[in-house]
Amino acid sequence: MVSGGVIVVLMTTTWTIIGLRHQWEHPVIGWLLLPAGVILSAFACWRAAQAPYLDDGTRRFWRHLTMACGLFLGGIVANTVDAVGGTAPSQRIGPITLTWYLAVLAVTLWALLRLPSWQRTRSDWLRFSLDACVVLVTSTAMVWHFSLRDHQQWTAQTGSAGAMLAIVVVGCISGVTFVKVAFAGAGRLNRRALHILAGGSAASTVAGSLTPFFNDYPYLSTSLIAVPVATLSIQLAAVAQIRDSGGEPRERRRSRWGVGIPYLAVVAMNVLLLTTGPANAAESVIVKIGAVVSTVLVLIRQITVLHDNRRLLDTVDGNLTELRRFQEELTYQASHDHLTDVANRTSLDAHLDRLLTGGTPVHVALLDLDNFKTVNDRLGHRTGDRLLQTVSARLTATVGAHGLVARLGGDEFAVVIFDAGAAPVTALLDRVLTALHRPVEEIGSLPRYSASIGVTQSRQDDTPEELLRRADVAMYAAKELGGGRVHWFDAAMDDRAADSARLSADLEQALTHGEMFLLYQPIVELPSHRRAGVEVLLRWRHPQRGLIAPDVFIPMAERSGLILDIGLWVLENACRQGALWQHRYGDDAPAKVSINVSALQLAEPGFVADVEDILARTGVDRSRLMLEITETAVLDSGPALAAVRELRQRGLRVALDDFGTGQSSLSLLLDCPVDVLKVDKSFVSGSAVSNAGAAIVEGLIGFTSRLHLEAVAEGVETTEQAEHLHSAGYRLAQGYLFGRPIPAEAVEAAIDETVKKKSLSVG
Repeated sequence: MVSGGVIVVLMTTTWTIIGLRHQWEHPVIGWLLLPAGVILSAFACWRAAQAPYLDDGTRRFWRHLTMACGLFLGGIVANTVDAVGGTAPSQRIGPITLTWYLAVLAVTLWALLRLPSWQRTRSDWLRFSLDACVVLVTSTAMVWHFSLRDHQQWTAQTGSAGAMLAIVVVGCISGVTFVKVAFAGAGRLNRRALHILAGGSAASTVAGSLTPFFNDYPYLSTSLIAVPVATLSIQLAAVAQIRDSGGEPRERRRSRWGVGIPYLAVVAMNVLLLTTGPANAAESVIVKIGAVVSTVLVLIRQITVLHDNRRLLDTVDGNLTELRRFQEELTYQASHDHLTDVANRTSLDAHLDRLLTGGTPVHVALLDLDNFKTVNDRLGHRTGDRLLQTVSARLTATVGAHGLVARLGGDEFAVVIFDAGAAPVTALLDRVLTALHRPVEEIGSLPRYSASIGVTQSRQDDTPEELLRRADVAMYAAKELGGGRVHWFDAAMDDRAADSARLSADLEQALTHGEMFLLYQPIVELPSHRRAGVEVLLRWRHPQRGLIAPDVFIPMAERSGLILDIGLWVLENACRQGALWQHRYGDDAPAKVSINVSALQLAEPGFVADVEDILARTGVDRSRLMLEITETAVLDSGPALAAVRELRQRGLRVALDDFGTGQSSLSLLLDCPVDVLKVDKSFVSGSAVSNAGAAIVEGLIGFTSRLHLEAVAEGVETTEQAEHLHSAGYRLAQGYLFGRPIPAEAVEAAIDETVKKKSLSVG
């Protein structure tokens, strides 16, 4: 296909060159090869349009080019008739031929302009338009100088100056259009094919403008060169498109060499101006006008470039300013707490490291809010956040220039106090406590809160981690003493902390080593003291330390999360024991087995499923079980409260333990479905039993009966207390008066004794 086009170009070029030396007797022979080239071009375009990977726009382009080749064939036939169809050969181009050729150019331009283009900015298009105008002005001047100025001879040859002038001008326009498409992109149109078409259009236009040089050869025509060159370029472009792999089109990169084209055009115009003699004043004026116009266009182009560069520099400056501001903001955010706007842990560590490296003595105080969880649970996390913001503001205002305030997370703050003695530090922290104890007016119904503060002084070779560790130990010591105070670190605290850490590590192995066991404390009926049930109590026998008090290891288990595994172990073993008693004693088995459940267990998503699994595996009668919870576990309407409701729906009874010690017990009964209230022992046998406690005990039994709830009085130690509770209306109680916690074997011995007595009385 391409080889055929090359043969046509070679043969017609050879024919033309020989014709310059030899007059052909039958000039029609030279014209017979042109239709063959056009037919090959049409076939190539048709094949390119069939490529399967083409998008609709590119496929349409090749179809239009196939149509243009058909029109081209008609133009060549008409041109052949004009050239050799008369009585003598001529270079005449008639109106029919001109119409065919202009139709070819029109269809080609339409196909080009309909191609999809890459997106360019308005400035890009303005510069392109200016460049195109410069090239067009220069091209027109060149064509005028070397060709059109001899239009009289051209008119004599072709019969009309307008014909060739129109073809040359439209050819220039088509060249500019090809450049535009190359600049703006062309979808999936092969870029090499586009370059070939642009080059072929320019070459055929130049060849067509050589007509005045053939004045003495009427039997020759520039069409014999221009047409084969145009058809060959079409064939080469179509082949390049056919051989394309069909990959995704990429954004066209800006060509560096294209920037110099308008400047080269101005140089060419000035060379033409210098070589144009004064003999032809009209031509000299035209060239001067062209040189001035092209120079002005390039100047305008340069002004737009400078304007864009200045705008780009302004944009870059603005971006750099914004980037610096953004970096400063990121640096600030990275070193400050987002909620309270005080320093964060990272900033605190860096600040301490600088001071300690420089040898500056400092004090570090660690502050933790007491009862903060109650604020979050009762009033919500938004209120808790507002309280933290208030605390940080008061800390910052009180500490001032004496130190740095940082939030470590949650409700924990740190204060780094610069070089000062113990007395000034103590005075400063006392002022901090005073400031924190002031009411928070913007938060209504805020529960009482205070702060526990641990403080330590830096030592030689201290690190930030060690300073904070000692302050943390002192802060927990302040909490153990009741909170709301400042406590200084001393060496003995390290020993206690280390001992606590060792005990906590031992606790992790207690279950697997079989050190945990269960005891059972009787719950009795009043006044008969007949056993009505038992409460399951967990104990830990340490291999070296012996029995560890529950109030020591239970908080450890809750802080570490071990309470989840321990709680499930308690629940399963208690249910297994209850099922054994049911099987062995029947109706004489304890009617109720009360099992304590921690707040962390209730909040676990799979807790209800775990309970059901244990009940199924042990076979215990769920109606004989009672799950004891604390009011703090269900204070907020969260997963824990939902778990309690679901457990009751599944037939389990629920008791509210230590009732009366919390801050919202009565209101809680409206939301939390329970069956039993266990009145805390502080109202029964504590220091308040003779005054307010007695009134509370008597008041509680009144509304429990109205709510159809059972009441169990805890901590009964004397006969007088039992009698008073019975007279007040209590029917269930537990305490040392009725029995201490005992192993399962002791419970079974008591049941056996009861059964034996019953059988004797019956006998």
